[in-house]
Amino acid sequence: MVGLALLAAGVHLLANASGGYGWFRDELYYVACSNRLAAGYVDQPPLSILLLAGARWLLGGTLFAVRSVPAVLAGLSTALVCLIARRMGGGRAAMAIGSLAFLAAPQILAFDGYYSMNSLDILFWLLAAHALLRVVERPGRGAWVWLGLVVGLGALGKISILWLAAGIVAATVLTPLRRELGTPGPYLAALVALLAFSPFLVWNAMHGFPHLEFMRNASAQKYASLTRSRFLLDQFVAMNPLTFLVSLPGLAWCLAGREGRRFRALGIAFLAVLAILLANAHTKAEYMAAAYPALFACGGVAVERSARARRRLAPALAVLLAVSGAALAPLALPVLPEETYVRYARALRVAPATAEGLRLAELPQFFADMHGWEELARDVSAAYLTIPEAQRRTTVAFVNNYGEAGALEMFAGRYPLPRVICNHNSYWMWGVGATPITTFIRLGGTRADYLESYRDAAQAGVHRARWAIPYENDLGIFIARDRKVPIEKAWPEIKHYI
Repeated sequence: MVGLALLAAGVHLLANASGGYGWFRDELYYVACSNRLAAGYVDQPPLSILLLAGARWLLGGTLFAVRSVPAVLAGLSTALVCLIARRMGGGRAAMAIGSLAFLAAPQILAFDGYYSMNSLDILFWLLAAHALLRVVERPGRGAWVWLGLVVGLGALGKISILWLAAGIVAATVLTPLRRELGTPGPYLAALVALLAFSPFLVWNAMHGFPHLEFMRNASAQKYASLTRSRFLLDQFVAMNPLTFLVSLPGLAWCLAGREGRRFRALGIAFLAVLAILLANAHTKAEYMAAAYPALFACGGVAVERSARARRRLAPALAVLLAVSGAALAPLALPVLPEETYVRYARALRVAPATAEGLRLAELPQFFADMHGWEELARDVSAAYLTIPEAQRRTTVAFVNNYGEAGALEMFAGRYPLPRVICNHNSYWMWGVGATPITTFIRLGGTRADYLESYRDAAQAGVHRARWAIPYENDLGIFIARDRKVPIEKAWPEIKHYI
């Protein structure tokens, strides 16, 4: 188990040490959030941001230091897959098969390759699965309270674990656990989960429930092109088709297997999560990723049991998982030079992909969003330095999204840059800061666009980055002055939650 956990962490640490492609768009935003600690943010609960702030204080703010956190979490998650398999009676073969399936799934590999809520989310789903098994085996107040605490803290990291909470409720009702409904245990679990999650709930209530607005907008706009059929197909591809040789037998084993039926709460919870996500017509396949690792543990046990009669089954499956995982890893981790990646992806007939309906070039959205950020800071800095020094104190860069805003803040120590304001998600909530503002640096669009809001606008440069996502490439950099409506008055009307 320890060796498998170290392998998982080592894979990511090695990938990070190779340099990767650079900061991912969301990482820049998370760093910005960690500089503004709060009980909540428009698009996320606070736990992952608190963890990032602690990691930056302890390890430093380099990209390698920040990404070492999900690398460690990947190791811990792998260890939990092993512990779940062992709790269900699995041996070394079961732990190895489950862990290899975990490492061979590109979506999970990608989640653990950069800093986000997702690696922490996977860890909490696994902790919740392990806690649920404890309740199944030895129900009691302590076991239920621990389960509630895990779910509550998990929701404080990413609210998607509430889907698993709904699955646990379904499993409680549909299995012999229903007897526990006559005891205080389940209700204590719910109370503890609510208390643990309450800081984010209170923050939302105090700010007009921005997270609900964000989710509505994302589903109706950003993910409007997604369908249920694509949800199922993308999931199959993103998880590596060969891992279904582990997860599906695991699901069958814990639902109907002679030995596994006592653990069918895990299978029912998985099916409930699947049903919840299918109920939404515009759901990303990646939302299901955190539900699979517990099934990998079940599948490891199921394969190990079968391998007793077929001695070659487990080793053959382990080889298939290892080889396919290694072959697909460059599609999930930034380990190949860009030109090499493009050739490799074409050889595998993998086209650049996005869940957001964006125009792409040669890289998928995930990798394209790791490019161009320092170049953006450099190009904006060059435009900023053309402004007379006396005006720079009242100049801001008013940018379009949190990636651009986070990049300019990230590299402000390397290049002379103005203060940043942005109307996207939590940046909008952070406001315009000190006023008056006399001069604005704007990105994209045309001079005519800015003359609608400003009485004077002139182009001061162009930002280009070879591998950046197309809408962040070939951006005009404009200096605009004499805003017709003061920015502090216009700010409430230009909120952009998505």
